[in-house]
Amino acid sequence: MLFRLLQCFLFLLPAEASHDLGLRGLRWLERLGWIGLLKPSIPARPVTVFGLLFDNPVGLAAGLDKNADYLDALGALGFGFVEVGTVTPKPQPGNPRPRLFRLPAERALINRMGFNNKGVDHLVAQLRRRRYRGIVGVNIGKNLSTPVESAVDDYLHCLRKVYAEADYVVVNLSSPNTPGLRALQFGEPLARLLATLESERQRLALATAREVPLLLKIAPDLTREEVEGIAATVRHSGIAGVIATNTTLSRSGVEGSALAAQAGGLSGAPLAASATAVLHQMTAALGSAVPVIGVGGIVEGRQVAEKQAAGAALVQVYSGFIFRGPVLIAEAVQAWQA
Repeated sequence: MLFRLLQCFLFLLPAEASHDLGLRGLRWLERLGWIGLLKPSIPARPVTVFGLLFDNPVGLAAGLDKNADYLDALGALGFGFVEVGTVTPKPQPGNPRPRLFRLPAERALINRMGFNNKGVDHLVAQLRRRRYRGIVGVNIGKNLSTPVESAVDDYLHCLRKVYAEADYVVVNLSSPNTPGLRALQFGEPLARLLATLESERQRLALATAREVPLLLKIAPDLTREEVEGIAATVRHSGIAGVIATNTTLSRSGVEGSALAAQAGGLSGAPLAASATAVLHQMTAALGSAVPVIGVGGIVEGRQVAEKQAAGAALVQVYSGFIFRGPVLIAEAVQAWQA
């Protein structure tokens, strides 16, 4: 009930303003010790993936907390893990506003944020101060000013910076809002990038005596052949896993919305079928040796069951959490078959 009242107020504001105000509100509730007023009862569903023990298999996807500024508050809501970012080496403002749009009737969002963040040094400082002791992933990207052909330098910089604080690191090559980024998902560019990053990850593991898995986040806008090609490169590279999927450029399911023509990536309920299809193709191509996190379109518990049936080792939510609040965490955990 409390979440519904807060949501009614926040949804009167422009989408990005309500996003920022909502997160600040959660942080104050956590600091005052009142965050439990929003936390539902969540059953125990511990699961081990990537050599990490998760309290439950339902995580928060990257993008909501780009700078780890709200990690303690979000972690206190009952997520099994929280992924922060996307973070880049240098701070950048992202695309001009407005750049985030709510489609309530479709339970969907469109965003063209453009990797707006305070830079990796700020994020690392926030991670060092965190009280949340759950699993934290860090999603890394490249600066807009960095040419695509030099993208590996940005990813290496971020990997080195976050390695000591992250439980896992995600290479984001699938945002539709950074020009040229998605081209790095294929062929020789992908093979070179993943080989370089995994080699550096192994060096860091030896230097720190700490294993931090490296994952790749992919787009939903892929053919079966493209998925199989990515899977072959992932297997050859030796990285630990895949996240399927990011937002889509498709407008299937929101054609009737006045906001459908807005540029950016679509997330939420309309993405569920295509994201789960790509997830299933990826898990089939990778086999059981390389775990895949399923994300995209989870607004009810049934989509969790569908992703688990498609081979997901864990799941993440984002847009569904915006529309349904913490109750979705409990519903998603309950839907997971232990």
